Amino acid sequence: MNTNFIFATNNPNKLKEVRHIANNKFNIVGIDEFGITEELPETQNTLEGNALQKARYLYEKTGKNCFADDTGLEVEILNGAPGILSARYAGEEKSSIDNIKKLLNELKDYANRSAQFRTVVALILDGKEYLFEGTVKGEIIDELKGENGFGYDPVFVPLGFEKTFAELPLNIKNTISHRAQAFEKLFNFLKHYEVDLK
Repeated sequence: MNTNFIFATNNPNKLKEVRHIANNKFNIVGIDEFGITEELPETQNTLEGNALQKARYLYEKTGKNCFADDTGLEVEILNGAPGILSARYAGEEKSSIDNIKKLLNELKDYANRSAQFRTVVALILDGKEYLFEGTVKGEIIDELKGENGFGYDPVFVPLGFEKTFAELPLNIKNTISHRAQAFEKLFNFLKHYEVDLK
């Protein structure tokens, strides 16, 4: 069974993380191997919509089995913001530090720091579409801690832990994170998928 999949990302950190979760059971390649360098479309108003939009775009371009994800940080006191705008919260330049600074500024007057990361993965397999979701709850802290991870990881402490995602080793993060949960569901589904893959 040929288990090659295109992951709709040009983010090397995300590609590394997802390959780690897959644990060498599947061959996962990034879009750059297909000469796709443009930004993938994300114009929907939900994580599910954005993940499907990116996967469909990639499937139309390559005709190959692929998957895409969209992740949002949803802060309770901010009514779920930044949500689908997480990657460009501070503007289209998409600077993680700018995004974090804006978030911390908006939270400075609130005691409630409850938040959750949510990831939705859209898979297109033999022309059929599937969705998988993962969520991890936690809280936002006031200062950046840790060198690992990316995005809001330096200010997000998952429930039951005292360290941020950026402080936790990758092998621990990849057993508890939102992305790990969603991709674990994806890979478990693929293990049991009986039709020969393209």
